[in-house]
Amino acid sequence: MGLFSFTKSQLLKSLEWTDDSKNTLVYKYPMDGRQIMMGSKLTVRESQVAVFVNKGKLADVFEPGIHKLTTSNLPFLTKLLSLPFGFNSPFTSDVYFINTKQFTNIKWGTSNPITMRDKEFGTIRIRSYGTYAFKVSDPAVFLKELFGTNSTFKTEDITSYLKSMLVASISDTIAESKISALDLACNLLEFNKVAQGNVNAEFNKLGLTLTNLVIENISFPEEVEKAIDTRSSMGVMADKMDTFVKYQAAHAMRESANNPNGNNMAGMGMSLGAGAAMGNILNKSLEVVDSAKKQCPDCGTQLKQSAKFCPECGHKFASTAKKHCIFCNAEINAKAKFCPECGKNQNVTRVCKHCNTENTGKGKFCANCGEKL
Repeated sequence: MGLFSFTKSQLLKSLEWTDDSKNTLVYKYPMDGRQIMMGSKLTVRESQVAVFVNKGKLADVFEPGIHKLTTSNLPFLTKLLSLPFGFNSPFTSDVYFINTKQFTNIKWGTSNPITMRDKEFGTIRIRSYGTYAFKVSDPAVFLKELFGTNSTFKTEDITSYLKSMLVASISDTIAESKISALDLACNLLEFNKVAQGNVNAEFNKLGLTLTNLVIENISFPEEVEKAIDTRSSMGVMADKMDTFVKYQAAHAMRESANNPNGNNMAGMGMSLGAGAAMGNILNKSLEVVDSAKKQCPDCGTQLKQSAKFCPECGHKFASTAKKHCIFCNAEINAKAKFCPECGKNQNVTRVCKHCNTENTGKGKFCANCGEKL
């Protein structure tokens, strides 16, 4: 009787896993020397998959639901164990529950700066950080590639590896896009989508899917940030130079009118001359700074900002022509694909359903037939 009770206690009639953690990817059901009966009940909850493994070989996979184990729904394991159809004997197998829910808000960042070649600043190094989310999409591939035969597997066991893959893919995406650093910083949403597609190709090889990628910030070296600030300041000063000279002239006329001495015209002339001289000095200073800040990316020759070709190597510089955003009317580079102000795509093309004419811009009516778009 004692032997019968012992044998009966070693049989598993029900298998299930209640996940009470937030970071467990794989849970190995503790067999503790017990065996599974044909006819036992297997409960697989939502966001779970159960995998049977025999002697290191992956056998059968069960989706969410309640399953009664028989030779009909354990075809691969039955074949491995050479069990005849309908045989109701206990058998030995390892059972793994894989968590297929989405793991979110996982932090990532560049431990080392990403080197990129920029059209305006040359070779620079940038840093970036953000969050990402992933889930197990192919349990069989995941078990073979990453998990092995551990008893448990948590997100902490894989996030460092995934982070290195993610940063490497983002670096490749930046290099392939050949986008400037400023355009990259202004179009993070569009770049996110491109980078996510490239990263997903690597994640899929591990049985994973990158469900979301967020690049929260891209930071530049201190010297590049100073150059950007200086360029902005110079642009403001150049635009306001005429206003400055006019202000000096008006100020001189007011001072001359309030001067009790009789030599008003002489004093006004001196003030006007000083204002004009100051304007000329600032204009020349801007020209010097402007001419010194442009460098040929091929041979390094210092050129004026207005130069279209390098006199040393013949490098052709991109046109600095301007256009206006078709959505917010902000002034942008003529070749810009996205507006740095509103971030919208400038290459919008709509086809008229009436005459099949392609219409660009944000007009509400077809330019050919006048039908509403």
